[in-house]
Amino acid sequence: MRTIRASELILNADGSVFHLHLRPEQLADRIILVGDPARVEVVASYFDRIESRTAHREFVSATGTYRGTRLTVLSHGIGADNIDIVMTELDTLVNVDFQTRTVREQKKKLYMLRLGTCGALQPNLRIGDRVLAEISIGFDGLLNFYAGCKKVCDLSMEGTFVEHMKWSSRLAMPYFVRSSSFLNQLFAGCSIPGITISAPGFYGPQGRVVRLALADPEMNGKLETFRYGEKRILNYEMESSALAGLAALLGHEATTLCTVIAQRIQGDSEPDYTPHVQRMIELALDKITGF
Repeated sequence: MRTIRASELILNADGSVFHLHLRPEQLADRIILVGDPARVEVVASYFDRIESRTAHREFVSATGTYRGTRLTVLSHGIGADNIDIVMTELDTLVNVDFQTRTVREQKKKLYMLRLGTCGALQPNLRIGDRVLAEISIGFDGLLNFYAGCKKVCDLSMEGTFVEHMKWSSRLAMPYFVRSSSFLNQLFAGCSIPGITISAPGFYGPQGRVVRLALADPEMNGKLETFRYGEKRILNYEMESSALAGLAALLGHEATTLCTVIAQRIQGDSEPDYTPHVQRMIELALDKITGF
């Protein structure tokens, strides 16, 4: 059995993982992921009790119980690169023996729900709507660094998309990955399922123009008109593809639920989106503790 070298899996002096500063006993099997570190406290304020808290850089966590079910809420910051850190370290907490530095024979499954905000790419979506990332398109290229990525990706959909977009060879190859059907079923009837784009940036990669011109000024128009069967692209965000893809490769269940705070087609946004996010958090807590 392969021993994981200290330079590959760095552990802190207290036995916690390098970035998250969590020890195995501080992690619940059901996890709510949020981008904003301040949102951890918002979610944790609903807990019946809190047993532990950690904070390191953008990675803030709290573990406790909600209506008798043990939960961890953890912030992951912004971008697929952070999801790579978070997913790898969460998996090691449950599936690697830190004493022997070997992978455990019996694997444990984690259930992860990311709560985020997004920009809508279809005119019928309204600010405050909840979008479920049933399928995610990774513009980030992250999953392509891992062996076996083709086994968890929809290569047919990818090919259709690349042709429709006339995808530039200077960009990372997009990948299409499905999120957890088990977790997605929990939100049937209270969210809008579809395809979500995970962009590697907030401005140019999402078709925003401030001072710099875009390499493809028609990108958002082409995204709006893309169809694969009955599926269409609903929204932009920045993490769902890496989360769904790494979860699929590692044997975990993960999905992303986003609240629309910007209507990209109509050019509208809602700066005070707190009430919408609050309702999403309350729904998420009920659903993730209901199975």
